[in-house]
Amino acid sequence: MAKIVVSFLFLLVLCANVFAAQNNVLNVDRAIPNSMHLSFPNDNNITPKKSDFSILNYVLMSNEEGERWAVITLTNLASGKRELNQEHLLALFADGSRLTPSDFKLGFNGDQTQSVTVSFAEHKFPILSVYSSNDQ
Repeated sequence: MAKIVVSFLFLLVLCANVFAAQNNVLNVDRAIPNSMHLSFPNDNNITPKKSDFSILNYVLMSNEEGERWAVITLTNLASGKRELNQEHLLALFADGSRLTPSDFKLGFNGDQTQSVTVSFAEHKFPILSVYSSNDQ
């Protein structure tokens, strides 16, 4: 567990250094407890693609231009190899909208845990939560 935390912090510092080099500096948004219940209507039944991935935690980031990013730590719950992509994740925004992140792919071995940094493009409203099909 300590190894995951150290890896996560290293990734967070690395991301901060990369983005600080640009004029669009990302700031870590205020943390929202994962246990908070949100109940926005989902009239279009937008859901993430079924997968074997479960989100352990995430850190939400944004900048003044409205870019929305997340560092997400996930575990492959399957015993075999799986590939995570943007269709497996959704962000819930403060206006109730749900969006997938920009295109990406990340391979996982069975029962492996990894962190990934993804972009949810620009949005007027902040991200309230990020989830997969196993986290709903």
